[in-house]
Amino acid sequence: MSHVFPRHTKSAPPIALKGEGVYLYDQQGKQYLDGSGGAAVSCLGHGDAEVIGAIKAQLDRLEFAHTAFFSCDAAESLSELLIQNAPGNLDRVYLVSGGSEAVEAALKLARQYFLEIGQPQRHRVIARLQSYHGNTLGALAAGGNMWRREPFAPLMIDTSHISPCYAYRGKTDEESDFDYGQRVANELETEINRLGAEQVMAFVAEPVVGATMGAVPAVKGYFTRIREICDQYGVLLILDEVMCGMGRTGSLFACEQESIVPDITTIAKGLGAGYQPIGAMLCSAEIYAAIENGTGFFQHGHTYLGHPVACAAAHAVVSAILDRKLIARVQKQGNRLMQALKDQFADHPHIGDIRGRGLFIGMEFVQDRETKAAFDPDLGINKAFKKAAFEAGLICYPAGGTIDGKQGDHVLLAPPFIIDDNHIDEILSKLNTAVQAVLK
Repeated sequence: MSHVFPRHTKSAPPIALKGEGVYLYDQQGKQYLDGSGGAAVSCLGHGDAEVIGAIKAQLDRLEFAHTAFFSCDAAESLSELLIQNAPGNLDRVYLVSGGSEAVEAALKLARQYFLEIGQPQRHRVIARLQSYHGNTLGALAAGGNMWRREPFAPLMIDTSHISPCYAYRGKTDEESDFDYGQRVANELETEINRLGAEQVMAFVAEPVVGATMGAVPAVKGYFTRIREICDQYGVLLILDEVMCGMGRTGSLFACEQESIVPDITTIAKGLGAGYQPIGAMLCSAEIYAAIENGTGFFQHGHTYLGHPVACAAAHAVVSAILDRKLIARVQKQGNRLMQALKDQFADHPHIGDIRGRGLFIGMEFVQDRETKAAFDPDLGINKAFKKAAFEAGLICYPAGGTIDGKQGDHVLLAPPFIIDDNHIDEILSKLNTAVQAVLK
């Protein structure tokens, strides 16, 4: 009998025994193509010798030093590498153990920034519906995933949410993509004025929405307008790149493709590629200076901040992404995977939309392509799809509630950056097996 507290108590998952390249193997020897990188984590695949070597070498030197007493070479080197490759005036790196911790740190830094500069009334957070920013209480409150929020709503800070930039469902026939993007971006200005501009501290958004909607990018011009609004009202822009960052969408930072720079951004998942738990919050030089020239102390912290082994692993991962030119590979293989998916499924009566960037691609399932009507949630289409794909030997990331937290189903693909054309063919074949089994 297992004493592990699992995610779901009604089913026992197989035991993962080993990983090699794009594959995982269970204790029975069954092979699974890791088509979602877990949850967009395993960007280098499994068993990367250089990353494992970096971990072993760091353990030989230093396994832990508490940041209340020391920094360490690994944290210094990783931070330097990230800032060398970060956009704009992002200047400082706060190293944590995962995405939720990074978002919590971002929210707390935003609040303290305004305290330091003499605007203590600013405390309100605005985010978007159908977003996901983590499972800790602050991050959960910022998120707009209603299914995840509902049980814990009494415990969370009050936040408000505007519409996502979701052209497949939100754009009218009369609108251009640009006009639609401007319309939904302008909801931010309306909400700021409703709350009182002097009360609002931050707007939080994913450049490409991941788990909740399935790789939905914004239309061109949307984030340019968001940046303008934040600047106009003195609101900090926090971009959550926990899932879509670190090369996943075809640039090291996803915001590079929007030609904007956030005040604060969060990264995780692909930062450590699964080899160690790690996340980071990056902030601008201006925000850091407010702390440095004020109290000098960020009133936040965790035991495993800047963990040496995690930092060594992440440095090796980011170095691999850059030195092996894997971002160019993401662009190339992402285009191939997208085209293959469209060739195979674009005319399927129950696949309404295929979208994404780089190796971050979603397919939305519909009952009717013409009306875009969703399947009845009671059918559990996304759960059935996950099961069918898994049985076929493909790990993918289906989810429900795509449209409003209750209606809608999609599947997210985020395979390792090292996939080749044969792996793409295998993904298509196994997806097709699941499609034929579930979307009849």
